[in-house]
Parts: sequence; C-alpha cells; structure tokens
Amino acid sequence: MQDHLGSPQAIHDPVLAWYAVNKRELPWREPGAGAWAVMVSEFMLQQTPVNRVLPAYQRWLERWPKPVDLAAEAPGEAVRAWDRLGYPRRALRLHAAAQAIVERHGGQVPDDHAALLALPGVGTYTAAAIASFAFGQRHAVVDTNVRRVLARALTGVAQPSISPTAADQRLAVSALPADEPTAARWAVASMELGALICTARTPRCADCPIQSDCAWVRAGSPPYDGPPRRGQTYEGTDRQVRGRLLAVLRAASAPVPKTELDTCWPEPVQRERALDGLVADGLVEPLSRGRYRLPA
Repeated sequence: MQDHLGSPQAIHDPVLAWYAVNKRELPWREPGAGAWAVMVSEFMLQQTPVNRVLPAYQRWLERWPKPVDLAAEAPGEAVRAWDRLGYPRRALRLHAAAQAIVERHGGQVPDDHAALLALPGVGTYTAAAIASFAFGQRHAVVDTNVRRVLARALTGVAQPSISPTAADQRLAVSALPADEPTAARWAVASMELGALICTARTPRCADCPIQSDCAWVRAGSPPYDGPPRRGQTYEGTDRQVRGRLLAVLRAASAPVPKTELDTCWPEPVQRERALDGLVADGLVEPLSRGRYRLPA
C-alpha cells in the first residue's frame, strides 16, 4: 500500500479547477450570503441532504435574517420552523447560539475560531466550516465526504473509518494548501467532490479530476474490508415516534392534551419513552392538567 500513497499537492489544482466549473449553485455560497447564512446552513446540513435543507433554509432566513431576529423568539418557534429536517435538537442549539451571538458579540457571528467554538451547539467541524466558508480562513473542514475523498486519494482505502478519528483530522490538516484563500476554496471543493463524484457506493471515477493521482485507483480500487457499515433505519424507531409527537405539537397553536398525543402512535411503552425523551431534551414542555407544548 505504501507504494500507492497519494500526494496532497498533486490533487489540489485539479480539484480546485473541477470545482470552479462544476460546483452547485447554493444560496449559502453566494458572495453576499454572510456568516449567519453559512452558520444556519451548517446546522441544517448535519446528517441531512441538501435537497431537504433548501426549502427549510430559505424559510428560516426569510423569517430570521439575523441572529438577533431568532434570539428574540421563543425556542419553541425554532423547533416549529425546523419542521421535518430531523434531529430537532439542532434547532434548540441554533437558537441558543443566536442568543449567545447577541449577548457576547453584538449580534454578529464572530470571525474568531475560538469564539465560534465557544458557541452553543458549535463543535469542531462546525467552527471550522464557518471560519472557512464565511471568513476564508485556513482550517481543516472534515465531514464524511472529505474523509472519504482523502482516504481514497491519499491512503488508498475504499472507505474511511466508520467514525471520525484523530488520524482523519491529521490527514486533513496535512492536505491543506498553505495560503488561506486557497485552503478555504480547497475545503469546499474537496467536500463537493465527495458529494458529487467520490460518493460512497458508486464513485464516478471516470469523471474524477484526480483519477490518475488517486492512491485507491492506482492500487486497483480494492474493496472495503473493514467492519460492516450499517445504514440508519427510521421506520418503527423512537426517532419516528418523536417525529410524530413533534408534528402534532408543531401544528398546534395552543397546548395539546396528552390524549391527543396518544393517538399518534399505537404502542404505549415506546410512545411514552419517546415523549419522555423529548421532554428531557428540552424539545417539549409539560404543563399542568396533562398538556404539552413546544418550549416557550
């Protein structure tokens, strides 16, 4: 395998040139989008495909074009507007981040990486993504697509590890171009290559700008030989039940009686477990007389 290791320098220019021609036109990439738009998109895009994010993103920015607009609303309104994007705790975290931006940074998304990392709900990936995409800084932005591109192109394996590792981060840092503007373009270009060309199941190697420099291709495209990679299920899970319960509460303009929530899922033990989880996560607020609402 060592003979097939790829060179980061060899893949920079081809990927950047490919991106300039083939990138998707997305609203958060427009020159005037601003840091808040980038931040909203990054929260929404976690574990959610672009086509599902776009309508929710557009509605969100129309209603809350600045952090101060969202911060002034009840957190339950953020959960309501999140609609069916999934993983609704992201809505609460984005609301909390907006409040922190207002309180700590005068309503402006900070351009300092450490300040971004200190915001509620902003982890290593999201802080790097906002700093890179919104402010053109040099950071390793390591999502699943980037991990897959670098694993194939530089180390010659079919798939990266199932969960992100420190080694993935080191590899991404080692692959960064030296100057900030190029590094920022590389961050989004390598991510786009993984989303459109170097996909998990059916990579389009014939259309890849770095096919001749890809360590995995040069090694003969060996199959994945790691532990099984199980796809996420949804039907019949607690996640589905939570979604049903939240849908009832989102549609209601007043607190909902427990009897109404009981009709949305037939299995009582699972339904109660899901409702308890929503309350524990702060997504649902219990009231007197057996009523529930989104958090006020």
